[in-house]
Amino acid sequence: MTVNAGPAPDLDSVQSVAGAIHRAISTVIEGKEHALRTAVTVLLAEGHLLVEDVPGVGKTMLAKALARSIDCNVSRIQFTPDLLPSDITGVNVFNQDTRTFEFRRGAIFANIVVGDEINRASPKTQSALLECMAERQVTVDGSTYELAGPFLVMATQNPIEMEGTYPLPEAQRDRFMARISMGYPSGAAELAMLQSHGEADPLGSLEPVTDGETVQRQISAVRRLHTAPALREYVVALVTATRQHPSIRLGASPRAGLHLLGAARANAALVGRDHVLPEDVQALAPAVLTHRLMLSGEAQLTGRTTADVVSDILQRTPVPSGRR
Repeated sequence: MTVNAGPAPDLDSVQSVAGAIHRAISTVIEGKEHALRTAVTVLLAEGHLLVEDVPGVGKTMLAKALARSIDCNVSRIQFTPDLLPSDITGVNVFNQDTRTFEFRRGAIFANIVVGDEINRASPKTQSALLECMAERQVTVDGSTYELAGPFLVMATQNPIEMEGTYPLPEAQRDRFMARISMGYPSGAAELAMLQSHGEADPLGSLEPVTDGETVQRQISAVRRLHTAPALREYVVALVTATRQHPSIRLGASPRAGLHLLGAARANAALVGRDHVLPEDVQALAPAVLTHRLMLSGEAQLTGRTTADVVSDILQRTPVPSGRR
């Protein structure tokens, strides 16, 4: 039986392109290697990334740095309470000269879309992203328009306790492959930031290190990485465990399993391995699963977090071994 169709993935090229992007972003973001690696992983896995943290820790800077490192179409959406769905997707406008309606594309028509403070927009506007992110297409007035690849939505959001924010609906959170937090920088990193950012804007000197077409080829190569049946069963076991855990009111969806496997493929490719191991799944499980889970009332009262639950599931779920 043939497991993989098509030519073997060019892992040297994947590592080279990913490394160049990582190094470019590193010149702007100090001391956040895990966040940078996750961002590159999500890009290669053809997912979307949610960056959640308090203001001023570099969320938007990370998104802009990733966008500038790739020579492709980039758009930025500042989410506000008065933002309309048509501002994102586009709108049909009547042309007086031709007496016909013309479609004017919205900001979502780009390879990389930077969504700043996504949870400051109303739920109605947030829902405009659902079809775009899941199906890579936009439907307006009965007409469907494809979104060209690569396509990455990299959104930032502030904690929901902050004034003027709306919690993201479960369906919206599920569209994001991974969620990361930037956290405060270390003392040394903050000193370096004061030095470098005080003299000049680091984004101003950031040049593209690759282009969209090249990134799309790396994404296609990542898709061809081998995943053993036992490895896929492991992913399903982890996702199923979230639905049966007593501390969880809403578990992970089947889409979460697809995202976890895709992110694990990209993680394996980044280290030059042509097959996925359980360690790849375990490394990405917290970023992929925690934002999709909803705790039970009792678990919230005891102070448990979704990260605690994912850690517990990873420890309890048997790990496959010996079969490729």
